[in-house]
Amino acid sequence: MGVLGALILAAIGILGIPWIRLTLNTVSTDDAYVNGHVTFVAPRVSGQISRILVDDNYRVRKAELLAELDKEPFQIAVSQKKAAVDTAEADLQAAKAEARSIEAEARSRRWKLQRAVEDLDNQIALLHARVAALDKDKAVLTLAQVDFNRAKQLLGTPAESRQEYDQAQKALSTADAQVNEALAEVYQARASLGLPAQPERGADLGQVPPDLDQTYSSVLEAQADLIQSAAQLGIIHSYDQSPKQMLEEFAKRGDIDRYFAQLTLDAPAVKQAAAKLEVANRDLAQAELDLRYCDITADIDGVITRRNVNPGDYVQIGQNLMAIRSLHDIWVDANFKETQLADLRIGQAADLYVDMYGGRHVFKGRVSGFTMGTGSTLALLPAQNATGNFVKVVQRLPVRIDLEGYDPDKDPLFTGTSVVPYVYINEPPTGPDAGKFLQTNAPASQATGSPASSPGTNK
Repeated sequence: MGVLGALILAAIGILGIPWIRLTLNTVSTDDAYVNGHVTFVAPRVSGQISRILVDDNYRVRKAELLAELDKEPFQIAVSQKKAAVDTAEADLQAAKAEARSIEAEARSRRWKLQRAVEDLDNQIALLHARVAALDKDKAVLTLAQVDFNRAKQLLGTPAESRQEYDQAQKALSTADAQVNEALAEVYQARASLGLPAQPERGADLGQVPPDLDQTYSSVLEAQADLIQSAAQLGIIHSYDQSPKQMLEEFAKRGDIDRYFAQLTLDAPAVKQAAAKLEVANRDLAQAELDLRYCDITADIDGVITRRNVNPGDYVQIGQNLMAIRSLHDIWVDANFKETQLADLRIGQAADLYVDMYGGRHVFKGRVSGFTMGTGSTLALLPAQNATGNFVKVVQRLPVRIDLEGYDPDKDPLFTGTSVVPYVYINEPPTGPDAGKFLQTNAPASQATGSPASSPGTNK
């Protein structure tokens, strides 16, 4: 009996002491289970399923082909968009050719306007020259008149012979004829400028209105033609602008050839054709993208579940075809009682006992975060404690425990299976945000786009 009792006490010591230590150093719960990310596979374009390459429980890799849509309608759409691009490119070339034609016309009309202004200035200078010649002839006529009057008074005296008188009379007649001829030329020059032959109230014959270039017919015609061509190139000139001001504006542009070449590129018709080409290219890119979307691929590594589509089915954009459960992005959600939370912190180590493996394998984990609310607050009909008609129940708060050193190929965990975690509260926490209740920020892997943050992913 003594030996048996000693054996019993030894067994109690061997088995009991570790259990007591575990109880004193850990916090545990049997309300825990394996959870993981699941990505729902959905098409990005509508169409008829032509092939299904996977079935439930198939293991797939990221970017692996899962299913295909009938590509023929999308290939036809791509061909149509390519034809539209070719047409738009031809229209753009035609618009550029037309703009270059207008550019050449504008160049010609610009020089035509300049020549018209120069011709007007030359005619005004000719008028002034003829007026000056008229004044000179009038001076000659005045001198001839004085000589004739003196010869007439001295006619018959020894100081003046008949011959000298006739010469003075002839000089007077010649000077008078030259004055009449010069006056006629002045009248002709004024008429060519669109001015009355004789100014009103004896004004100066050489007087010209300062705005004559704005009323002269040939200048106005050349200016109107240039304004029309410039408008086709996208340059708007006001009719209130004088021809010389317009020419000065062109001169300020610097290199006229470069200026007109830039106008050709900026012409409204060219810009419109370029915009249509851009739209056609975008439509083609979208059609090619839709064609690529006919290949439905896996966004993550995992296992196929809940396949509900077959060849021949017509599917819509966003329709759920199947789901992929991740093999690596899994964790344990442990619902600890609120009375157990005082000593729990981020970074504490945990031993995880999974029911399906019994006690033969212990998974290692680490507390990574606390849910901001108990299960009752997140329920469809949360308790209304403010009314006073409630029964106090110990609440449970979901605590996330991430797996460490997990190898799904060796000992896979299945979502939803039960777990009993033991969190070591007396050991110093480690890792990011160790010792805190709240994380400071999202891990870099998730911030840059891990499967957990990809579109169509749920927990």
